[in-house]
Amino acid sequence: MAQHDRTEKATPKRREQAREKGQVARSSDAGGSLVLVAGLFGLSILGPGIVNAGAESFRRILAQIAHPSQATSTAGLQELLHEVLQTMLVTVGPIAGICMATGLLAGVAQVGFHPSPKALAPDFRRINPISGMRNLLGPNVIFEALKAVTKVSAVAGVAALALLPGMGNLASLVGITPTALGKMMGSRAMGIAQHAAFAYLAIGAIDLAWQRHRHSKQIRMTKQEVKDELRQYGVSAEVRGALRRRQMQAARARMMAAVPEADVVVTNPTHYAVALRYDGAKLAPEVVAKGQDLIAAQIRRVAEENDVPIVPDPPLARALHSSTEIGQVIPEELYAAVAQVLAFVYRLAARRRQAV
Repeated sequence: MAQHDRTEKATPKRREQAREKGQVARSSDAGGSLVLVAGLFGLSILGPGIVNAGAESFRRILAQIAHPSQATSTAGLQELLHEVLQTMLVTVGPIAGICMATGLLAGVAQVGFHPSPKALAPDFRRINPISGMRNLLGPNVIFEALKAVTKVSAVAGVAALALLPGMGNLASLVGITPTALGKMMGSRAMGIAQHAAFAYLAIGAIDLAWQRHRHSKQIRMTKQEVKDELRQYGVSAEVRGALRRRQMQAARARMMAAVPEADVVVTNPTHYAVALRYDGAKLAPEVVAKGQDLIAAQIRRVAEENDVPIVPDPPLARALHSSTEIGQVIPEELYAAVAQVLAFVYRLAARRRQAV
């Protein structure tokens, strides 16, 4: 179906179906920028402790390898490996945990927590070369290319603006102690990274808005799809039941209105009633009304009120009721039986006219 035919916004049901298939508006740049900001924030708070822990671990490692005979033994290598792993856990672990938690929260914030097993199922349409070429030549690729260029340019520009003002002070760093130099360089690097991170955060917000717009456009519906969904899901079971009851009442009213125009009503005599009309326009008599029990009684009452002949014939009444719907002509195997009934009715009507 052509995309220009999809002019209607997606209904909540369509959005839920798209979510179950894994089709959601998610921006990797928005999540990545939040992870970067959270990681830098964690570094600014935990940085001194991480540096001290790393320095202390480095001193212990140097003390161990100062004695090669002990460091190269099995016990020494195990102790050295334990020290390295402990250092990584203390220094890298907290920042990695902050970044991981932020990434999970960013994903939930964008699309909500709704695991979708269908999204994990293999879909061979994703490797369709025709669809791939369409995606390569589509507007999304142009946007992604522009976004990549803008992202690199913006981050590089912000980093340059943060770095250039301090270039004139490089001469004053001559003779500074290593500790002071390390603190100053760390502070300057943190400032540049923070500026770049907030620029990346702005790009992520723009990308999230674009992804949501693109997703809403992809799941648009045609007017016919909206109508079909409203008919299927738009009303509750109680309302659908009430509509069906109204439709049945309207159909019954139309059926009763056709009884006075019938030529004969064939009855069971109490359980079934079938009203027949033959005007010559059709090949055989037509069933204009039929029913059981209470409806049959109502058909008989309307027929009596309008002087429509009532002929008791239980086998024929049951056969007509089970084999023919309202508005249909009688089946061929009942022609003879109905013809006898109509002939009887016509003779009766002729006698009445002669008597008058």
